[in-house]
Amino acid sequence: MPIGSGRLPEEFKGGFKPVRRIAIINQKGGTGKTTTAVNLSAGLAMKGQRVLLIDLDPQGSLGVWFDVTHAPNLYHLLVEEALAASCTVGLRENLDLLPATRTAAQAELILSGRPARERILKRRLADLEGYDYVLLDCAPSLNLLNQNALTFSEEAFVPVSMEYLSLVGVRQILENLSLVREVLEHPIRLTLVIPTFYDARNRKSREVLESLKNCFKEEVADPIRSNVRLSEAAGYHQDIFAFDPKSHGAQDYSRLVERVISMR
Repeated sequence: MPIGSGRLPEEFKGGFKPVRRIAIINQKGGTGKTTTAVNLSAGLAMKGQRVLLIDLDPQGSLGVWFDVTHAPNLYHLLVEEALAASCTVGLRENLDLLPATRTAAQAELILSGRPARERILKRRLADLEGYDYVLLDCAPSLNLLNQNALTFSEEAFVPVSMEYLSLVGVRQILENLSLVREVLEHPIRLTLVIPTFYDARNRKSREVLESLKNCFKEEVADPIRSNVRLSEAAGYHQDIFAFDPKSHGAQDYSRLVERVISMR
């Protein structure tokens, strides 16, 4: 089913599930966006879900994480209209990556002068097929690439570290989602808030988590605990399930995967 065709009606009985397009985003840095994108996508793939992971950060963190250099990439997709299939690389069974490099910043400058610049990604991926999930790892800013991510996605997942300033970032995201809905007329929703770097022994962690639950109720996922194995996995170019499947990090992201699948 083409990604650009949107969600199927509730009454559709043909047995097909619509692709879920999810932007993983927070304007504040250091909240675990890339870690969440990597491990959520890997966990979904292990459950038999077909996943495309897209890097929208000019730092190219996903390519660095998986030790992937690939051309064509995001720049060629957006600027040169390369086919999406030619810009992706397989990471493991059911999991593909569309990487970015520093050229993504150049792409943003070029696209800024084009018509309907906020919807270029959506147009480029209109005929993409073969995935159950498309996850977009967004940079910590509201740049043009992130605007494209939001007008392509139908859901936003917001990782929030256990710091008081992170709550400010969540409010900014809510404002931006409202802007996308009202000005760009695209129906994106915040469907999951993901507490990260949680330490139950730390009063600040408990207070921030309680604030999130008061604000977002059932949209708050179980917290991802602070776990050094999560950062170590990146150094070995692995997701947490391959690196240390018995770690707290693997346990927590397994619960997140189950939560996400149950939301269908």
